[in-house]
Amino acid sequence: MKILVCIKQVPDMESKFKIDGNGTWYDTNDLAWRMNEYDEYGVEQAVQLKEQMGDSDLTVLCIGSAQVKETMKKALAMGCDRGAHIEDDAADSHDPFEIGSIIAEYARDKEFDVIFTGMQSQDRGSGQVGILVAEMLDIPGVSTVVDFSYDDGTINVKRELEGGIKALVKLNTPALFTCQLGINTPRYPTLPNIMKAKRKELLTIPSSDLLKVACVQETSAIFFPEKKGGGLVLEGDSGDVADQLIEILKDKTAVLA
Repeated sequence: MKILVCIKQVPDMESKFKIDGNGTWYDTNDLAWRMNEYDEYGVEQAVQLKEQMGDSDLTVLCIGSAQVKETMKKALAMGCDRGAHIEDDAADSHDPFEIGSIIAEYARDKEFDVIFTGMQSQDRGSGQVGILVAEMLDIPGVSTVVDFSYDDGTINVKRELEGGIKALVKLNTPALFTCQLGINTPRYPTLPNIMKAKRKELLTIPSSDLLKVACVQETSAIFFPEKKGGGLVLEGDSGDVADQLIEILKDKTAVLA
């Protein structure tokens, strides 16, 4: 079985973000970087499937500058066999359609049986890339997967719907799945596997070799939400607080009008 898992390097969400000079993305200087959390679950699911199948081959793909290789090494240490680094110093400027087309172009002639992505990235959060890849490759795509099982060519997955409802979907390979948080518990790479990862193949391909489409959407501005006024803390005994609250409701709302 041939498996592909796609990951993205994103800033640590605890970082202090600033808007860049163009006002269309965040300033990438002085940020700590990590693997997108949703993608960690995708990597773990891909490795579990590889381990189940035994005779299988697992590739991890990431688009970005040379910096993303450090994040790819974690995926290799988790159990991926090789890395495909799509080198692009302007990856952040590409819309989901362009990113999806790059991945699809890479995968088109490689006959992957199963492709995993995260449900969305923590920075852009579009949730579009995985499903776009499936559409471009003309294979089934299932989003927001929270449970996955494979048996003799048939895949059964549960996908998360609104209100806590789950849908059971059965399909055959080839297929693509976007992984939701909680589908599994991502493993921590062990020291021996970290050392082995350094010797695994990490092929770099210029994105210009794969990008065959133009963007279809453009970010016009990015900004922090406006700060709203703080809450009012009422102090005193319960009777006084109740009287204060009644006066505020009369003055500020029509609840007691």
